[in-house]
Amino acid sequence: MNKLTNISKSAKIGKNLKIDSFSSIHDNVIIGDNCWIGSNVTIYPGARIGSNCKIFPGAVVSGIPQDLKFNGEETTTIIGNGVIIRECVTINRGTSYNNTTIIEDNAYLMAYSHVAHDCIIKNNVIIANGVAIAGHVEIDEYAIIGGLSAIQQFSKIGKFSMISGGSLVRKDVPPYIKVAKEPLRFIGINNIGLKRNNFEKIKIENISSIYRIIFQEGNNISKAIEIIENNQETSNEKKEILKFIKNSKSGIVKGFY
Repeated sequence: MNKLTNISKSAKIGKNLKIDSFSSIHDNVIIGDNCWIGSNVTIYPGARIGSNCKIFPGAVVSGIPQDLKFNGEETTTIIGNGVIIRECVTINRGTSYNNTTIIEDNAYLMAYSHVAHDCIIKNNVIIANGVAIAGHVEIDEYAIIGGLSAIQQFSKIGKFSMISGGSLVRKDVPPYIKVAKEPLRFIGINNIGLKRNNFEKIKIENISSIYRIIFQEGNNISKAIEIIENNQETSNEKKEILKFIKNSKSGIVKGFY
């Protein structure tokens, strides 16, 4: 820390914090141990930042929501441990709807991405450059969002899924799959991502079989669910997929055709 930084006396700062010139840490902020904050970073009230995080120059954390219904209520932005926030990322705090925006451990937000109010970004998610995430979006663990994608409010992105760069996400994206094209659609399961995360071959084959029934055999969703429930061997992946689809409020992406 140096004389060119502005740190509120009420902010709670952990051990071994390194902060570069021209950055500001406001009131009602908590930062854990071993964090690095680059130059020209602004951390607004309500930020709760874990340990071992890196926040690069120009980032703005816990800014006021861009929501016309927001009326100045006291809300938070919760950042987990080991999170990397690259240049000029913007993260808005919650509204009274959910009271907080959450980014869990080891998430990686690349330059110029935006996370709006009340979002939940789970462990090990990667958000590439220029991604725009609207309010109330939930992205499950190990998902990868390709650069310059835009995600509609209240959308849900399943775990271990992969969204192609430049995508417009208007429907929910179930777990374990890849989506691309316009309008956005299923193009296969996320084979590479699953292998990199040590999924056994039999599990990958079971996931592929389930999505073949959903997207490639001409079944509607209700019929596909019935076939899967009656014929597919029970597994955690099967439960995860069916739970996601049944709970989807806006519907899931389409298949190949």
